[in-house]
Amino acid sequence: MSRTRTDADDAGTSRGRTRTGQIETTRRRILETAERMFAEHGIFSVSNRQISDEGGLGNNTAVSYHFGSKAELVRAIYQRHNEPMELIREELLNRHAGSEDLRDWLACMVHPFTDHLASLGANSWYARFIAQLMTEPKLRELGLVDVGRTPQQRTIADALHRCLPHLTPAVHAERDEMAQALIAHMCARREQDLPEDSAAAWKATTSSLIDALAGLYMAPATPLD
Repeated sequence: MSRTRTDADDAGTSRGRTRTGQIETTRRRILETAERMFAEHGIFSVSNRQISDEGGLGNNTAVSYHFGSKAELVRAIYQRHNEPMELIREELLNRHAGSEDLRDWLACMVHPFTDHLASLGANSWYARFIAQLMTEPKLRELGLVDVGRTPQQRTIADALHRCLPHLTPAVHAERDEMAQALIAHMCARREQDLPEDSAAAWKATTSSLIDALAGLYMAPATPLD
């Protein structure tokens, strides 16, 4: 027999929604605070307690409660930004499918990052967070954050490498690492000194990066004796 919904049921549902909203708000505050502090000071220089204090959470265990370890917090920040970037990659992959033009694939490499940064406006920290992350080999070696390793990124890299058949796989891999470092650190520098017209700055940065990466990938490889 069905039970008639009561005022108590409605109140319980309302409390549940309020609780869920509070959890989402707290998680978002932790992510935003941690991203900024990691970008400014480095990932291993900032404690969970400092993040809680800076975020005004009033509970020194809030970070551990919501995310567990620092590594999982870092992963959550990365995934929060990577999801919209994957959508940009998907659109670019569809647009350039079958292309044999190196610059098309360099655009697929650069645009997801710079277009996402442009969408964040003038008060962004993500490029500097990524630059800090790339200096922390412990996190990358453990596979906790797959910078440059998502399936769509691998598809882009494979297409790019096919445009450069004269280079060996080892040289491809080395230049991929150089490219990721150049993109991350150039964007971090640009983010730190964004002008008022940040959209125009990111557009110019995108163009400059594609030009520089074209030179990097097309440069001859000196044979090793």
